[in-house]
Amino acid sequence: MKTTAEGEVVGLCRDLLRIDTTNTGDPRTTVGERAAAEYVAEKLAEVGVESKLLESAPKRANLIARIPGADRSRGALLVHGHLDVVPADASEWSVPPFAGEEKDGYLWGRGAVDMKDFDAMVLAVVREWKRVGYTPPRDIVLAYTADEEAGMEYGSQWLVTNHASEFEGCTEAIGEVGGYSYTVNDDLRLYLVQTAEKGLDWLRLHATGRPGHGSFIHDDNAVTALAEAVARVGRHRFPTIVTPTVRAFLEQVSDALEIELDPDQPELAVAKLGPIANVIGATLRNTANPTRLEAGYKDNVIPGRASATIDCRTLPGHADAFLRELRDVIGPDIEIEHMHQQSAVETAFDGDLVDAMGAALRAEDPGARTVPYLMSGGTDAKAFATLGIRCFGFAPLRLPPDLNFSALFHGIDERVPVEGLKFGVRVLDRLLRNS
Repeated sequence: MKTTAEGEVVGLCRDLLRIDTTNTGDPRTTVGERAAAEYVAEKLAEVGVESKLLESAPKRANLIARIPGADRSRGALLVHGHLDVVPADASEWSVPPFAGEEKDGYLWGRGAVDMKDFDAMVLAVVREWKRVGYTPPRDIVLAYTADEEAGMEYGSQWLVTNHASEFEGCTEAIGEVGGYSYTVNDDLRLYLVQTAEKGLDWLRLHATGRPGHGSFIHDDNAVTALAEAVARVGRHRFPTIVTPTVRAFLEQVSDALEIELDPDQPELAVAKLGPIANVIGATLRNTANPTRLEAGYKDNVIPGRASATIDCRTLPGHADAFLRELRDVIGPDIEIEHMHQQSAVETAFDGDLVDAMGAALRAEDPGARTVPYLMSGGTDAKAFATLGIRCFGFAPLRLPPDLNFSALFHGIDERVPVEGLKFGVRVLDRLLRNS
């Protein structure tokens, strides 16, 4: 029986899900990335595709492969996906998170949508191409990365810094998170294509005061000063800013849903979007969310220093104004330390690749309509964009109308529809053959 991409994508995804690639953020406890990269390398080698395993640290492996195209003078297309996943607490799940179990029409497991589904789709398409002797119209560069879930220091950022030559000639890229459907009605599904990402700035706030005994009256308490600053940050609502990408999204969605868009009150339109309202709502403004606190070493000792972590996400072009506003909220007496910064990325929703995305989706779903959107989180695109590559989120999936897809990212009982995987393979194959 002839093996096809559509026929083996579920098995490839299942295999990847069964490799525990949990990224804790601590290199001492992060596991499995090398094993997953070796699995991909083995599957590529089976059909004659040579790849490189580039290790940024022990067992932190990245894989690169280049599929030569018919016209090597054209700009190459980078197709990238990460192999690491966030931790999963098995006690919270309905199924073991690394079992790769198939039930109720879904493939379950940590990484099913973030993003071993797309990793498997790409692998399945390339394997079929090699089996039938197909040559794509231009070079395709494959990148399977480590460490996307913890800042990319051992993954795409390391590759861009140390192995930029591997991406020579790449002018465009596709990766997560986009190409998935949002059902308007039986005849219309919007497929969100990511054309922008918010910037990332992980901050540490430090307050200092006079240490002393916990039983004394104490007006210079570092914990009190920090807690007050953190509370102000947590309660602060930054102003609404409609970026070009968000405006384009809202205009197209308003037209599709036949609702009126008030540019000065975009929240009214977003509130009508159902399960994706949380995703889009976070793209209307800068955000700063307290995530961690640290202070003291004994219950009856007032410490001289207290610290907090703030997860900040900034709109394209608005990072400097955000930091000025945040400083006003925090106050002058708190030290701000920048732990990890990544700039926002944004590209226009135009060009032959964008046209090919729409055509590939419509060929498999006549009710498809592509719309651009800004992602509130971040992906490896932040690193690759520094090489001048236009980056898009396009990992195609047709989803059941009642599935709260955004809640599955880093969520409990993460799962991907089996038919969605097969749909994605067909769309991806069409796109890569015609882009």
